[in-house]
Amino acid sequence: MSPRRNRPKAAGSSGRGAEDDRSGRYGGWQSTESWQGEEWSVRHVAGASADGKTYRCPGCDQVIHSGVPHVVAWPEHAGVDDRRHWHKACWNARDRRTTRVRRSGNSPWF
Repeated sequence: MSPRRNRPKAAGSSGRGAEDDRSGRYGGWQSTESWQGEEWSVRHVAGASADGKTYRCPGCDQVIHSGVPHVVAWPEHAGVDDRRHWHKACWNARDRRTTRVRRSGNSPWF
């Protein structure tokens, strides 16, 4: 058995560097996916890291409560205003879902 390494690995080593862990404070990981002819940044957020807010999923039009693991996705060319919070299942099924809004006229907008 080799001794435990107590020093952090250098950025140039074979371990994950700071640029690989772009989502560090959110407790998840970030990747790039292609969807509808665009590149999307996709960040997976762990439930324990969710920030206490509620969001509305654009896939199912339901509320994502605080503490629920979910996905934050936005087009690569867009800014932070275009980020959308999705349930993981809704993000995975995004090609099979319709784009119609199913919200009733008196439901709240978050």
